[in-house]
Amino acid sequence: MLACILRELRYLLHNKWDLAMVIIAPLFIILLFSSMFYKGKPDHLPIAIIDQDQSELSRNIDRYLSLNQTLDIKYRTQNQTEVEHLLNQTKIWGYVHIPAGAEQRLVNAQDAQISIAFNQSFFSVGNTISSAMLLGTLNGIADFAGQSYLSNVLPYLSMPTPNVKISTLYNPNLSYEFYLEPFLIPAILHLLLCCCVAFAIGQELKRNTVKNWANQHDYIRALFAKILVYVVIFTLWTWVWMFWLIVIRGWFIAGSLVLILAGQVLLYFSYAFISSTVVLASKNLGRTFGFIAVYGGSSLSFAGVTLPLNNAPIFTQFWSMIIPYTPYARLQTEQWVVGSDVGISIWPFFILLGYSLFYFAMSALLMKKLVKEQKHG
Repeated sequence: MLACILRELRYLLHNKWDLAMVIIAPLFIILLFSSMFYKGKPDHLPIAIIDQDQSELSRNIDRYLSLNQTLDIKYRTQNQTEVEHLLNQTKIWGYVHIPAGAEQRLVNAQDAQISIAFNQSFFSVGNTISSAMLLGTLNGIADFAGQSYLSNVLPYLSMPTPNVKISTLYNPNLSYEFYLEPFLIPAILHLLLCCCVAFAIGQELKRNTVKNWANQHDYIRALFAKILVYVVIFTLWTWVWMFWLIVIRGWFIAGSLVLILAGQVLLYFSYAFISSTVVLASKNLGRTFGFIAVYGGSSLSFAGVTLPLNNAPIFTQFWSMIIPYTPYARLQTEQWVVGSDVGISIWPFFILLGYSLFYFAMSALLMKKLVKEQKHG
């Protein structure tokens, strides 16, 4: 087994493109996404205000919107057509429309007819900017009603008022770095791992060097040793990235770090054995890479991380159940963010272990068949 590991390491050292796939590519991915999400969430997103009322109410709304760090009021105008043209050009992400007579209607207990429009085709930005514009507008209206209008027309009355406390749990800053990056890095690295494993085994098949790599008696150890090299490399890269996120950036682990690390090892083993199973079964790198692109490339979308699975079609839920990334995403969320009991996350851990053992057995059977074929051939 050690000989197989050393053989694979020598192969990587003597083939610069393969070496780049396990050294340069993971480093580039980590640097790229760490830089992309470094600021946490987008801020100073450009919007416009259509102020056709020119009243104290509209000035109040303008002031509260200006105080929100998420927003940047780029345009103040009374022309709605001009603003809609800017929205279509994506020069702004949304606007607040305060029509003429809004303040008068508000003080008469009528609908002020204030409206908010935003670009939802960019889903994350749309959600961010809509929440910020709604909050700023409501705060502006509440401040005007309480301080500028009601305080002047109502006598002083000391009475308790109801308060509703809203708490954002686990990610109070709504940081993209803490929400997306922990899922993106393993999702991309496991896809890269699948390609590396498939190519490494495919090269043995293409060059007809299986006899040099494994024989009938130690084919299981040879297969495991080859895959182990790539799993260890990508696991170490993942731990380097976690060191950056936890130690340097300060995103603490709420649950068990050991369980997360063990889950990552099983995740990479699961996909590595899936990749080896497909390439040994098809004996065709093109088909294998096509399968990897569909199966591994869909992991993030079908794991319930970015897109909800509630009320999803049966096929979507079935696909989510047959990919190892789904139990890993659940395990990581429970242990990294929520801080669930280990007993809760042990089930997704066992599911990952089951994936690893099942596909290792499938790969071993196919490897045994291949070794016999080459021996008789």
